[in-house]
Amino acid sequence: MLEEGQLRLLDTDTSIVVPVDTHVRFIVTANDVLHCFTIPSLGIKVDACPGRLNQVSALIQRTGVYYGQCSELCGVNHGLMPIKLECVPIGDFVE
Repeated sequence: MLEEGQLRLLDTDTSIVVPVDTHVRFIVTANDVLHCFTIPSLGIKVDACPGRLNQVSALIQRTGVYYGQCSELCGVNHGLMPIKLECVPIGDFVE
């Protein structure tokens, strides 16, 4: 059951945590089929291909929570691949 304010099929148990105002690099791959790591509000989209490492870099200048998901039709569980990224102040990130 969803709690108040929870997003259906976008919220996750864990999240990627990155510091604000810092260049970060996402390196993605897959072990089964083609996937696509996508966070639309940040303009991030990179294919995750089996046997290959792809990368994309970002400079996120606002703290907050950003949601994304696999944007490649990759199989029956395609709709169950959410991404949650938290951008926090550098002091909180270091702790």
